[in-house]
Amino acid sequence: MGVKEIEDAITRLPDNELAELMAWLQEYHHTVWDRQIENDLETGRLDSLLVEVEREYEAGSAQPL
Repeated sequence: MGVKEIEDAITRLPDNELAELMAWLQEYHHTVWDRQIENDLETGRLDSLLVEVEREYEAGSAQPL
């Protein structure tokens, strides 16, 4: 099944099933994002950013969220 067929099927969903699908997609997207961050941390892709954050924190430049 291709994307076009999936899009067409989605347009035919009743409102309650569309809401259910949207909630599932949001949760799935978060899962994929978490996996990507974990992979980036494991491979060192975020090391330079983490060093910069640590420097800013130690310099007192950090702002509470």
